Amino acid sequence: MSRVCELTGKGPMSGNNVSHANNKTRRRFLPNLNDVSLVSETLGRVVKLKVSAAALRSVDHRGGIDAFLAKAKDDELSARALKLKKEIAKAGAAA
Repeated sequence: MSRVCELTGKGPMSGNNVSHANNKTRRRFLPNLNDVSLVSETLGRVVKLKVSAAALRSVDHRGGIDAFLAKAKDDELSARALKLKKEIAKAGAAA
């Protein structure tokens, strides 16, 4: 499974471990990903996504997954999140 946030596109970064003797070895910095269940009020169902902790705070700040996806850029979203965004937009337009 890829270690990429489905809402922000945040993924692994690379850097160095630096010892006390200043030896440098390569390492990976992984994002803090969590499997979460978010409730879509427009669709009336629960959606499971793999989201970073920072993105989860942004979802709460914006007022839920529906509001977050409405303002999110399409190029940052995963295929599943983009499909969800289109479903929410379609359901919102019909209501």
